[in-house]
Amino acid sequence: MSSTPHDPFYSSPFGPFYRRHTPYMVQPEYRIYEMNKRLQSRTEDSDNLWWDAFATEFFEDDATLTLSFCLEDGPKRYTIGRTLIPRYFSTVFEGGVTDLYYILKHSKESYHNSSITVDCDQCAMVTQHGKPMFTKVCTEGRLILEFTFDDLMRIKTWHFTIRQYRELVPRSILAMHAQDPQVLDQLSKNITRMGLTNFTLNYLRLCVILEPMQELMSRHKTYNLSPRDCLKTCLFQKWQRMVAPPAEPTRQPTTKRRKRKNSTSSTSNSSAGTNANSTGSKKKTPAANLNLSSQVPGLGAIPHCSLNPGRDGDLCHSTAVTPSGQFKEKH
Repeated sequence: MSSTPHDPFYSSPFGPFYRRHTPYMVQPEYRIYEMNKRLQSRTEDSDNLWWDAFATEFFEDDATLTLSFCLEDGPKRYTIGRTLIPRYFSTVFEGGVTDLYYILKHSKESYHNSSITVDCDQCAMVTQHGKPMFTKVCTEGRLILEFTFDDLMRIKTWHFTIRQYRELVPRSILAMHAQDPQVLDQLSKNITRMGLTNFTLNYLRLCVILEPMQELMSRHKTYNLSPRDCLKTCLFQKWQRMVAPPAEPTRQPTTKRRKRKNSTSSTSNSSAGTNANSTGSKKKTPAANLNLSSQVPGLGAIPHCSLNPGRDGDLCHSTAVTPSGQFKEKH
């Protein structure tokens, strides 16, 4: 039986370069291309389930997304977790954007044991705005991505540092309103701040409050507890971690020969040991009555945000710890 090119032991007469190579994983930049294609398939009817599926496809369960830029009042840096990432992308389109894609140029890849890092110093986030006017916004900066080195190759960390942005208006629109000074004045104003819409900026500011509350929301969803019980449980576990003694390193037992003692000395030692144990138990008794405020300094009044509005419509109130260790709510 003659060998064919489909035979794994087939030797090509043109050299070894014409053999079939082993399968390889998708390049990291191709994953960004796939993400752009998925964003283009978005429709106006895309709900939260669609955005959750989008984030699950391209982001790890413990992924983080960080944006760094400088506004008029100083530099800003926002970091959100995996549960808030779907909502971040949806706010981009809620601000009047009809198309969103990323362009990576001259990116550098570095391979590690369990991850792949992509560093692109010339990254451009391009958004097409349909309202309030037809404008194309190019936001340029540095994008650093960390992918997991597996078959899924999902994003673990996303860090986009914005340097500059440009808003482009077609000349045809300027020619149509050349005789209208009010429209020209409106066209000359920026519709974004550092390439981000007001919807996205307001959401990032809200994430500063939502991100620390993720533990409370997750516990409320998992165990179906009330917001007050969720806060008590989280505070109690945090208090346990603070007062728990550090783990001591294991010591090797010493092999020493014990000396034989007479009955009189053993009897006196046993009675002394009994007295010592009773004394030690008496000393340990007050430790069980310590409350939270005595062990954790500054825990007397802990401000927090409730999942339900208070009497005055505010989300934030405080929980006080009484001397007996009880939680008391203060509005």
